[in-house]
Amino acid sequence: MTVALIRDPESLEAVEVAFSESARFYRLLRINPDFEKILAVLREAKKKNRPVLVMMRPPQTNFIEDVKPSGWVIVAS
Repeated sequence: MTVALIRDPESLEAVEVAFSESARFYRLLRINPDFEKILAVLREAKKKNRPVLVMMRPPQTNFIEDVKPSGWVIVAS
């Protein structure tokens, strides 16, 4: 999925993330033990316009459990 938006208000319990491929907003909870690492991957992916693999917990929810960089490169036309 391609990161379109990251909202990181410090007062909220989660960071909101939007992806180009979905109209939904996803949440990365600050209590996630890998919060900082995941957020860094998301920010780098947005900066470089590179997709990420997103794992949700439980599946079919909007809670981001983990992300991994993808080997694909998005080329804007």
